[in-house]
Amino acid sequence: MIELGKKQTLILDRFSQNGAYLKADRSDSEQVLLPKNQLADEKEGDEVVVFVYKDSEDRPIATKEIPPITLGGIAVLPVAQVNNIGAFLDWGLAKNLFLPYREQTRPLKEGDEVLVGLYIDKSSRLSATMRVYDYLPTDSPYKKDDKVSGTVYEVSRNFGAFVAVDDRYSALIPKDDLPYPLRSGQLVEARVARVLADGKLTLSLREKAHMQMDADSKLILSALKGAGGFLPYHDKSDAEEIKARFCLSKAAFKRAVGHLYREHLITVADDGIRLTEEA
Repeated sequence: MIELGKKQTLILDRFSQNGAYLKADRSDSEQVLLPKNQLADEKEGDEVVVFVYKDSEDRPIATKEIPPITLGGIAVLPVAQVNNIGAFLDWGLAKNLFLPYREQTRPLKEGDEVLVGLYIDKSSRLSATMRVYDYLPTDSPYKKDDKVSGTVYEVSRNFGAFVAVDDRYSALIPKDDLPYPLRSGQLVEARVARVLADGKLTLSLREKAHMQMDADSKLILSALKGAGGFLPYHDKSDAEEIKARFCLSKAAFKRAVGHLYREHLITVADDGIRLTEEA
């Protein structure tokens, strides 16, 4: 069986003026054309490794050029063109890959690079989607506290930022662990906070607690010095105000303030925090 969107080995059945016709099995009646400009020194009966897609006239066609993405897979591809029905991605073949508008998770422009999955649409055509959650494998080699990098492919108000680690593996930065807003398409470096039972990764943009507390303390100390020694933030300050000012959760802010207080670098009052003379 000749399969659309897949790399496969087919048999050269016969030649024509347009190229050569390939089939999956010698007894199979289904054939696909390999254009003349794709032929080298093959002869009838030879096995040929090809990728099958559809040409501009919607006919199945074979090519020896294997694209970076195959059916059910994922890849980062450049945007070649954008119009009112979608975008067209350069995947190295004569016909660009269509990314429908409804399968986009953010506005695109020519020259952007996007992480996409490859599927067959209702019209039996190969199409791309930026909704890649179900395409990402969960068999990553990473373990807790490993440093990783990846691409944010979707941001959810309810869950957080979904990340494709190495543009391949499924991961999530939970919403409560986002010290600042992320956007789709953004590259991030993070730490593996957990490896779930199903293999998916939970990430954190912050270091391990004791290391992060030192960094957070230095951040607050620097902010205090820049503000003349006083900042109007305390235990009862709104969490969103703290996050907006320091890019810290309220819990992280309180830990860092407590650390600075124990080190006698600040005093804590009802109206805010102050540097000590020692600081």
